[in-house]
Amino acid sequence: MTESVVTAAPERTVREIAELMRERNVGSVVLVADGGPMGFVTDRDLALSVIADGRDFGDHVADHASSPVITAEPGMDVEEAGELMVRHGIRRLVVVDGGRLTGIVTLDDLASRTGDSELGSQLAGRVTRAVMPDFFFHERGDH
Repeated sequence: MTESVVTAAPERTVREIAELMRERNVGSVVLVADGGPMGFVTDRDLALSVIADGRDFGDHVADHASSPVITAEPGMDVEEAGELMVRHGIRRLVVVDGGRLTGIVTLDDLASRTGDSELGSQLAGRVTRAVMPDFFFHERGDH
């Protein structure tokens, strides 16, 4: 788990969040209200739901965030965290303890912390497959 999580208020604008991501060199921000996570936004979210759709950069970022936030507890084991990511098709889990944000864990964290690079690769493949339409995975050949 990474304890230093970049957070912002949900009423911040898309532009402010993009600038925050650039300044802090991160690809995601947890939106926090009353000490707890209420949304999660990635650089990919901004690219696909704001830029590609021609939306206003002055929109509240909460309008483009994933919610509800899929969370983990600090004591969760690696396998359980990985399965939660696969089940929900996500690459990052927000860690909460008693409703309060305490960190974030990513697929890369799981691979690096366990020293098992194959684990990270397998989980990434499973997460990608969980969110992609089946036609991306059909057999190709001489049909």
